[in-house]
Amino acid sequence: MAIIKKNKNVKKIRILFVDSLNNLSSQLAEYYANQHYGDMYEVYSAGPKKDIIDCDLLSVMYQRGEDLRSMVSKDFQDTKRLPEDAEYDLIVWTEKEVFDELHTQSPWAGKQILADMGRRSEFEASDDVDLARCLSEMADRVEAWIKENLADPEKLRTLVSA
Repeated sequence: MAIIKKNKNVKKIRILFVDSLNNLSSQLAEYYANQHYGDMYEVYSAGPKKDIIDCDLLSVMYQRGEDLRSMVSKDFQDTKRLPEDAEYDLIVWTEKEVFDELHTQSPWAGKQILADMGRRSEFEASDDVDLARCLSEMADRVEAWIKENLADPEKLRTLVSA
């Protein structure tokens, strides 16, 4: 069996995942990208505004055995947790409404991908059980997108739409 060594000098592809408040889908994308491909990508998430991480999401993920409690919501100006140079190889917008509103004003022209993962306001939940199911389904959807599209950086680059 051949052992393949990864070259530690290879520059990682820097990705920023964006949703409106950096409290749900972009946090999941950052989490799963780091979990599955942290050796290939330098991953961040942010939003035009920040909030707290969705508390129901934290609970659902913890019940699934995944601990997101150390994650922090960030806006675009968060120089403590985001790169000071704000240079990203790719921006992945996880909410279509935010993409539609901001992508033409974005300084990241030619590097933007729309990967609409949905919003909490779109959930059809009548109780806590339904809400937990919706959040779990979103987590599954985000993880599947990450696994499918980040496995091959060249495929990821073909998704650029703006």
